[in-house]
Amino acid sequence: MIELRPFDSLGAFRNEWLNAHHHFSFGGYHDPNRMGLGRLRVWNDDEVAPGTGFDPHPHRDMEIVTYIREGAITHRDNLGNEGRTEAGDVQVMHAGTGITHAEYNLEKTPTRLFQIWILPDRRNVEPGWGTRAFPRDGHGLSVLASGRPADADSGALKLNADAAVLAGTLAEGQTTEFTLDPGRAAYLVPVNGAVTVNGLEAQARDGVAISDERTVTVTATKATELVVVEVAA
Repeated sequence: MIELRPFDSLGAFRNEWLNAHHHFSFGGYHDPNRMGLGRLRVWNDDEVAPGTGFDPHPHRDMEIVTYIREGAITHRDNLGNEGRTEAGDVQVMHAGTGITHAEYNLEKTPTRLFQIWILPDRRNVEPGWGTRAFPRDGHGLSVLASGRPADADSGALKLNADAAVLAGTLAEGQTTEFTLDPGRAAYLVPVNGAVTVNGLEAQARDGVAISDERTVTVTATKATELVVVEVAA
C-alpha cells in the first residue's frame, strides 16, 4: 500500500519565528488517521527564522533526528554537547532517561529542516547526541542513522530503535530501489524536485507512506533530494 500525503494537506503552525508543517499529529494538530507509522511518530517540516530557535526544553525516551535541508542549526544541551549541523548533514539526539536541549539558527538566512521522532526499542537508555556530514554523491540512498542490525558497521549514526534514516540525491530520470521485509514500513519525502514511487507521483515536500510493498522503486521526474525513514510497522 502506498498513500500520498500532499504538502497542502499537512498540519500547520506559524508564529513570528517558526513556520512548521506536520506530517503526523503534533502539538495543536490532531488527525486520528495520522498518528504515526510504526515506530515513526513525528515528521515536522520546519523553517526557523535567522537569530531565533527552540529555547531549552526537555525530552525523554525518544530518538530525535534532525535533517538540515538549508542553512544550519546549532545544538546545545545539558550534557555539555554543542555543535553546528549544516545543510545535507544530520544530527541524532537520544533523549533516553532525559535531556534538555536548545536548537538555534545562528545564521543570517532561514534554516529549513526535517525533525523526525522515532520511538526507541528500549526505555531509559543513556542520553546522548551526535552529528555527522554525509556526502551527496548522486548514487541513490545512503544510511545516515540506524539501529538495524544489518547496519551495525555502516558508519551511520546509532539509533536506539530498529529503524533507519536514509537520504540521497537523484538526477532527473535516475532510479533507486529499496526493499521492505514483511512487517516493515517506510515514509518518504522529496526535499525538492519530484518523484514517482512505484508509479505514484509525489512533489516536493509531499509525504509518501509505504507498507506491504516488497520492492520500492523511486524515479526522479525532476532532480531531487530524498529522505526516507524505514521502521518496524
